[in-house]
Amino acid sequence: MKKTWARIVIIICCTTIGLSVSGQNMLVLSADDLRDKIRGGLLGQILGNLNGIPHEMKYIDLPGAVENYVPSLPEGARTDDDTDFEWVYIVEMQEQNEIFLSAAEIARLWRERINRRIWCSNQYARQLMDIGLEPPLTGNVLLNPWAEFNISGQFLCETFGLLAPGMPQTASRIGLNYTRVAIDGEPAQTTQLFNTMIATAFRTSNIGEILDAGLKAVDPNSSLVQIIDKVRSWHAAYPDDWQNTRQLLKDAYSQVGGEMRDRNGYELNTAATIAALLYGNGDFAKTLQIAFNFGWDCDNTAATAGTILGVTKGYKWMLSQGWTIVDRYKNTTRDNMPMDETITSFADRLIDLAEKVVMVNGGSRTWDEGSVLYTIPIEAPKVVLPFLDNIDLTIKMRNDLHQQIQQDVQSSDTQAQARGAYLAICLELENEMKTQTPGEWSQALSSLRGFEQITQVLFHHSPVPAAKALQDKVIRAGIKPPLDKKPLWE
Repeated sequence: MKKTWARIVIIICCTTIGLSVSGQNMLVLSADDLRDKIRGGLLGQILGNLNGIPHEMKYIDLPGAVENYVPSLPEGARTDDDTDFEWVYIVEMQEQNEIFLSAAEIARLWRERINRRIWCSNQYARQLMDIGLEPPLTGNVLLNPWAEFNISGQFLCETFGLLAPGMPQTASRIGLNYTRVAIDGEPAQTTQLFNTMIATAFRTSNIGEILDAGLKAVDPNSSLVQIIDKVRSWHAAYPDDWQNTRQLLKDAYSQVGGEMRDRNGYELNTAATIAALLYGNGDFAKTLQIAFNFGWDCDNTAATAGTILGVTKGYKWMLSQGWTIVDRYKNTTRDNMPMDETITSFADRLIDLAEKVVMVNGGSRTWDEGSVLYTIPIEAPKVVLPFLDNIDLTIKMRNDLHQQIQQDVQSSDTQAQARGAYLAICLELENEMKTQTPGEWSQALSSLRGFEQITQVLFHHSPVPAAKALQDKVIRAGIKPPLDKKPLWE
């Protein structure tokens, strides 16, 4: 009897504040609790995403007026870009028993499986892969005009936070391995912010503590620090008036009059996620409702907030609410992927990988009176990827890629020639290439013109004003914009 009570006390203490073992803070979770939190996090993400789609991009100038929201999936879930990019990775990670897929593997997966229902920075990254560029260059701010502001750093990171319970540094590293396919700079800081918050949610449900941990993972030079401080101060000043905070947020961070740079930018959408969590105060449905009403790209902000609260609430609690949830994850978007997935089977893949992450990071799996317990070393949140400004980045990339550009321009391979020409134009090395090897440079430009999707995505599917500088460089190099706008996928 004493042994049983001792076990109960250990589990309660460790799942709330952690256990100190030989000076190391440890998180102890039963297998049942770990499963419950991961399944809850994924279901919360899917609910925020799919329930938010009817409100996506509809509330720009003014907030929404959604009332009496009840979470539900009466027809089950389906693939959407908020979850299906991660799903592609997760399936392959599980099959290869590898947490960090290589850049070459990621590019291969995109070419084989991610060819439709993609937008913005992800669409641009996909076209760069066709000329042989691989991550993280496909998400580099000097090569992809969406990468400096697009919210792919946050809405494509949440699932990876579920793989690293109590391990925010590991969560950030995993997330960055995959989000930097399409983003860099400030959006990469959002990956660290939200993956840290999700990892932290496994050991506390206090939103203030979760947010404090997230801020420790953001470079002090990042604009996110100021943005989040402002949202917190507005919430403190107007605790019962989210509409006022929304107006202050819009006034402070709208840059292009509500056009795509605002709708899809990290400033407004990160702030909206934080505000929804603060005003929702731990209430799952209320938090998502406020996220919808804040607007902009709100299905994504609701999905991020839903993941965090899904972890703290747990899957069993969510099912106990009487919500209509059909256990289906229908594949409508991704090539060469399972057609019989369910929400549960998707979550089970995450549970399998999370156990691997725990063990690789020094955790243990033990039996105690018929129950499985995971003992997980708690990591302190910290900055994994510092913020680097574009001037320093340009110098570094010119040094790192100069020789490769020369080789590509002089190659006999059409793809390599196009890649070399594109890199030289972006890094303002085209004059040097043209002077040194004029014949090869002319051929490289011709090869780049042959990849028509690149000029289509740059001139007709990229944001103004972010793409203007790169468009000007391409025109100066002698490549004309395509006359007509064409779809990038059927």
